[in-house]
Amino acid sequence: MTKQIQLRYFASVREALGTGGEPLRTSAATLAQLRDELISRGGAYAQALARGRAVRMALDQEMSSEDATLREGCEVAFFPPVTGG
Repeated sequence: MTKQIQLRYFASVREALGTGGEPLRTSAATLAQLRDELISRGGAYAQALARGRAVRMALDQEMSSEDATLREGCEVAFFPPVTGG
């Protein structure tokens, strides 16, 4: 079953993809499956979200692990780790 979700991209992820976000219809059940789906698009998505890269994810504005479950209408954000200083 597919669900409609909203994607948000921040900082270097946004710069690499050239967009701050997009709506997406997906059959992914978890954040991990969603990330893999986006990586499979290739190009900038494969580079920005690659498994070897440190990418943080939030589900409905809460930091989440890759096993978090997606639901209809949720918002998923991708961003690089934040450094302090």
